[in-house]
Amino acid sequence: MAVQMQTKTVTVAEAVNEAIRLEMRRNPRVILMGEDVAGGATLEHLEDDEAWGGVLGVTKGLVQEFGRERVRDTPLSEAGFIGSAVGAAATGLVPIAELMFCSFIGSCMDSMLNQASKIRYMFGGKANIPVVIRTIIGGGFRAAAQHSMTLYPMFAHIPGLKVVAPSNPTDAKGLLTAALRDGNPVIVCEHLAMYQMKGEMPEGEFVIPLGKAEISRPGKDVTIVGASMTARHALTAAEELAKNGIDAEVINLRTISPLDEDTILQSVAKTGRLVVADEANPMCGLATHIAGIVASKGFSSLRAPVALVTPPHAPVPFSPVLEDAYLPSPEKIVAVVQRVTM
Repeated sequence: MAVQMQTKTVTVAEAVNEAIRLEMRRNPRVILMGEDVAGGATLEHLEDDEAWGGVLGVTKGLVQEFGRERVRDTPLSEAGFIGSAVGAAATGLVPIAELMFCSFIGSCMDSMLNQASKIRYMFGGKANIPVVIRTIIGGGFRAAAQHSMTLYPMFAHIPGLKVVAPSNPTDAKGLLTAALRDGNPVIVCEHLAMYQMKGEMPEGEFVIPLGKAEISRPGKDVTIVGASMTARHALTAAEELAKNGIDAEVINLRTISPLDEDTILQSVAKTGRLVVADEANPMCGLATHIAGIVASKGFSSLRAPVALVTPPHAPVPFSPVLEDAYLPSPEKIVAVVQRVTM
């Protein structure tokens, strides 16, 4: 008889915190570093129990349990602390580096592009870089162009990097735990708008295998694929579509690279229609890549052209009216699905 897993209701931020806490307890080689991840480093008037735990409080409480040897505040230099994390991984540690926003990746790209991603290949598999970089993606907070980007297609373009994008607390805990045990460089993309969203999370040890998507809602009329926030939008859209007799199957990608092509192709073979919703820019993006896979490997299954719900190829605007028009939404997904199922 299968044992039913116990769950509890938490926010995505709390799920991330628990994944880090449990893995730091399990593996003494895991360390955490970044800007204010402890909070108040070297400031005598701030005790550890008052520490922020990152700009959004996601790592709050970890410094009290593990101390400042394993939870380290860094200078405000992405190139410095990401490079340090890669170096620490090369010596046998398992660093978690918090890159505050993915838009800042340009400051530290060399460490990821030319070092972390290539060392296993360059050393014939005899060396690896088990570094995990957590970073914020996504718009919707009126944070303007430099703090609202979704860059996981850029990361996925680099061979040797694994990329994940959770859409709920279960994903957040299971994917981060898997990333910390993978032994390869992994970038975990956490949507800013989801940190305070609540959902069920399994208690105790829990791992979601990297590279495997989830069918979060079965259906027969159309396949909707999303990642991170658009996976949530897809579920909302599917419930609305069901009121009008359209039975949508929703795929939550979970892992961007390696991409679970089989789950997508099998779903399209069943439904005959595909809508891909993604918050990243469309040029050389995730949505266009998935469309290309289905066009080349599943074309005979299609009963309608593949349709995309993506932003325009432009920076994220600051204006609330423009940003709402820019971002994918459940309403936009519904409209596109209705068009392809006519």
